Amino acid sequence: MFDSKESKTLDVMFCDGLKDIYYAENKILKGLEKMMKGAECAELRAAFEKHYGETQGQISRLDRVFALIGKEPEGKKCDAIEGILKEGEHIMKEFKDAPAMDAGLVASAQAVEHYEIARYGTLKSWAELLGITEAVSLLDQSLREELATDKALTGLAEDHINQDAIRYAAE
Repeated sequence: MFDSKESKTLDVMFCDGLKDIYYAENKILKGLEKMMKGAECAELRAAFEKHYGETQGQISRLDRVFALIGKEPEGKKCDAIEGILKEGEHIMKEFKDAPAMDAGLVASAQAVEHYEIARYGTLKSWAELLGITEAVSLLDQSLREELATDKALTGLAEDHINQDAIRYAAE
């Protein structure tokens, strides 16, 4: 099913999508390390640390999905995640030690999460169509983690991080 390099079928696109998110997840690990160091708020730092561990698990699940389709895990450069992470690095540089730093980190992290949610949702749907049942389950687990992380980040921002950015700027 996954042999043809010339065929432009859904199974080829599925494999290409796996390579994309595999690359992205590995880049995200490095970005999370920087975000953990840059976060002022202990709760935000803890959220990044938690998601770092989840991201490692997501990479392991992707390894398993590659095995299910008889392919070696490999990444394919993803310009989208490169751009999103570059924006996050810009925020960390421009707002270092500023009251809005944590708010910017949340915004950057959510841009990453939304990208991952889109990728995992699509790959899960394609795995269903292709009849790769075990991959559906693995991709759904990662999708649920990404959705939970996004919700947690929204909660932190709404609970106090955004307000703190305004309050401390006024002082």
